[in-house]
Amino acid sequence: MITRPWLRRAGKAFSMDVRREIYEEMRLLRDRTPEITGVLACTIDGMLVATDLSGSIDQTAALTSAVLSMSRRMADLTKAGDLVETLISGTRGYTACYAAGPKLVLTVLAVEGANLGLLRIEGRKTAAKIAAMVPSQ
Repeated sequence: MITRPWLRRAGKAFSMDVRREIYEEMRLLRDRTPEITGVLACTIDGMLVATDLSGSIDQTAALTSAVLSMSRRMADLTKAGDLVETLISGTRGYTACYAAGPKLVLTVLAVEGANLGLLRIEGRKTAAKIAAMVPSQ
């Protein structure tokens, strides 16, 4: 069940049903990939839609938006095609951002030593499912 803190400042452009479906898809992602430590979905302008993170949720959503914007610009500048993902490797783990259609971005946190192939496959699959849940209007 979705808890009240999760709804704090959630993106109002999406119905509660859509946000619940997105949250459920994120939960399934974590079930399939145990090395994941947190997941966040936000709009491309940084408004929270769903998360299971604790801590700096608003800052993480805002930075996710910035990473998406810069990554899309870099992909365009280098003629690499449409952005699929951005992977940040740190000394204690990974942060992966996946474009989830034109309106959303999915951020996935994973532990150091995580299976990056599995993370990429499952992250992309989840981002595509989330993108399909959002009305195109």
